[in-house]
Amino acid sequence: MKIRRIAITTGGGDAPGLNAVIRAVTLSALKRGWECVGIKRGYDGIMYPEKFPDGGLVHLTADSVRGIVHTGGTILGSTNRGNPFSYEFETVDGKIEKRDISDRMVQGFADHEIDALVAIGGDGSMAIACETAKLGIRIVGVPKTIDNDLGGTTSTFGFNTAVDYATDAIGRLHTTAWSHNRVMILEVMGRHAGWIALFSGVAGTADVILIPEIPYDIEKVAAKVLERNEKKKNFTIICVAEGAMPIGGEATYQKTGGVKRLGGVGKYVAEQLRSRLPNEVRTVVLGHLLRGGSPTARDRLLSLRFGAAAVRALAEGQSNVMVALDPPTVRYIPLEECTRKLKTVPLDCDTMLTARDLGTSFGD
Repeated sequence: MKIRRIAITTGGGDAPGLNAVIRAVTLSALKRGWECVGIKRGYDGIMYPEKFPDGGLVHLTADSVRGIVHTGGTILGSTNRGNPFSYEFETVDGKIEKRDISDRMVQGFADHEIDALVAIGGDGSMAIACETAKLGIRIVGVPKTIDNDLGGTTSTFGFNTAVDYATDAIGRLHTTAWSHNRVMILEVMGRHAGWIALFSGVAGTADVILIPEIPYDIEKVAAKVLERNEKKKNFTIICVAEGAMPIGGEATYQKTGGVKRLGGVGKYVAEQLRSRLPNEVRTVVLGHLLRGGSPTARDRLLSLRFGAAAVRALAEGQSNVMVALDPPTVRYIPLEECTRKLKTVPLDCDTMLTARDLGTSFGD
């Protein structure tokens, strides 16, 4: 099928590099004589255009994507609740009801004569893209998650920026921890995979790194701090992923505005350590700071490569695939393959082995 117009959608949490992908897709499409439009806030722009005063689609041109590579966020907006196959509606009694409204999405593509879609997102977005392809929509996915936990690709854009920021934060905490003989706990993102905590923890020379893949023993963590105290190293840096959990326990959740969300493990670990240590214990939570800001040069380049590769895939007749980094090239893999399971930290990977050789504790 000849392509005349393609669309771009961004879904899930924002990540540095999204706008670079949008620019690369737009310019690559225009070069081939294709029109390019952006769908606002996930799929909402094409399913419910009436929600947007100036329409749910953005006509993308070389001018409209100029100067956005270095910016964070997404010019199209995003959403975590726009799954067309399980769309959330609030009932009259205030409850949430989920319905399949994918037919509305398909009709929207037909009404706007969109021939193909580039879907940018994480595991949830790729799963939606896979289901969308089964409805006859020509689609190519672009992997996006700062957690770096999407299967099939060596790396995702946004991850390097998050690691860089977290590493800088650990460096800053070293000086205040040393000055006050404190235990400083830095909580970073990482729901099911500890890539950010591991990479930033090793790069920033944290003394303890707690990740979801290794349930920790708080006594082992305390022992590491006491060992350092005995060696006159009266401060300790602990980097903990938000999804880390104690042996035999569960991940830590907290309520925000009545909604239960993952987080608070840094505070929990601090409370457990205070009764076991003579040191003062403080906690810092980076949270969404890891998602914001300008992407690093590495993430900008990866984003541009992914965006251009997605358009090449469409031009080559590909569909129901995701572009993936397989150094030194970008290849295409089936969407079903990349959504099969999350990419967690292998316990025998080189970075883990390096950390253990350096004396880093994982609480095990």
